[in-house]
Amino acid sequence: MNLGPSTQESYDARINRERLLGEATLGAVTRRLIPFFFVLYVVSFLDRVNVGFAALDMNRDLNLSSAVYGFGAGIFFLGYSLFEVPSNLILARTGARRWIARIMISWGLLAAGMMFVNGPVSFYILRFLLGIAEAGFFPGMIFYLSEWFPAEMRARAIARFMIAIPVSGIIGGPISGVLLGFDGWFGLHGWQWLFLLEGIPAVLLGVMVLYCLPEGPERASWLQAEQRDWLVQRLKAERVQREHHGYTVLKALSSRIVWQLGLLIFLSISFGQYALSLWLPQIISAFSGLSKIEIGLISAIPNLVTAVAMVLVASHSDRTGERCLHIAAGSAVAVLGFLGCAFSPSPALSLVFLSAASAGLLSSHGPVWPLPSKFLSGAAAAGGIALINSLANIGGFAGPYIVGLLNQATGDFRSSFLILALAPLGGAVLALRLRHAAVLKDPQQ
Repeated sequence: MNLGPSTQESYDARINRERLLGEATLGAVTRRLIPFFFVLYVVSFLDRVNVGFAALDMNRDLNLSSAVYGFGAGIFFLGYSLFEVPSNLILARTGARRWIARIMISWGLLAAGMMFVNGPVSFYILRFLLGIAEAGFFPGMIFYLSEWFPAEMRARAIARFMIAIPVSGIIGGPISGVLLGFDGWFGLHGWQWLFLLEGIPAVLLGVMVLYCLPEGPERASWLQAEQRDWLVQRLKAERVQREHHGYTVLKALSSRIVWQLGLLIFLSISFGQYALSLWLPQIISAFSGLSKIEIGLISAIPNLVTAVAMVLVASHSDRTGERCLHIAAGSAVAVLGFLGCAFSPSPALSLVFLSAASAGLLSSHGPVWPLPSKFLSGAAAAGGIALINSLANIGGFAGPYIVGLLNQATGDFRSSFLILALAPLGGAVLALRLRHAAVLKDPQQ
């Protein structure tokens, strides 16, 4: 149909106004939510992996072997995985604001309570309880952001707050190294000060969540009326499209694709990610012989490289609309990084390969987490995302524990790196297979 000049100009003006309104709205949402979520996740990730720095002294003070440490570090993820689905279903009923606040306050108290560890049994119990307390936090944030950002912006939105993972290492490593130097203050070990002082911020931020997070775009008083209307209608249209798939909570929890996505993240990200996060200080110590403060500073380098990679990969994934190839490529880089670590002849090269492995693993977060919201919505999305994260976080138990067993048996980390290379290799293969799943494709494809 041919439009007259005035009609065409009116149509073009309307389209341009719609585009500018969308950009202004999503810009406001990004500025309001992402920095706050970023801070929350920095504290969250620091509290779950700071045991890696504490172990530099705690293992010696409490006579914990590598196997005991690996099991205790990883058992957090068993508690986390077991309570992930029920926690996120409760979040969907009670609202994100109240439930995320509850999660943060309880995990902050338990994170600080890690200062009372006095042997293997108390170490296992407190780490397990910490995992239970934090269960639902990450999938709750993913679910919450899916209620604010349209599909084509989700990878960038997710990656922007998940940069908190490497940033927690960039800032947490040097801070933890300094806190270990508090050894002897008021009769406490340095690792006890580390747990206490790094646990308190979660409690304070949990209280802030109650006052800072609106339940949804409809209640966002900081958006203009037309911005709220635009966002609500845009997300409603996407929700209707997802509901065409007909996923209930039960169907989501039994979905083959949901289980495969959990296995994908287990292989491509979490198995290697948490093995690195929880063993990195000891790995650097083993090949460098540096002081604790120097180890903290050096550990920031792989995390800095990773942060840059996460932003670049997520942006490219959003621009192209492609997810699975990005995940496969990141997994391939991680495989090469771990193999390089296993055969590296020098500390400097080892650091380069560690950086590559970390960047390859974590850069997959941006493209992988928008995938569930392609076919899940509402309570089905809450349950499905939680199940995916539960399955993925089993890698958080398996990776650190296997590294601990191998390190105790062999006395070094080379065999561990070879095992760690196998998981992302399997993840790359699975990502390429999932590329052809009908529910993960855009409607126009």
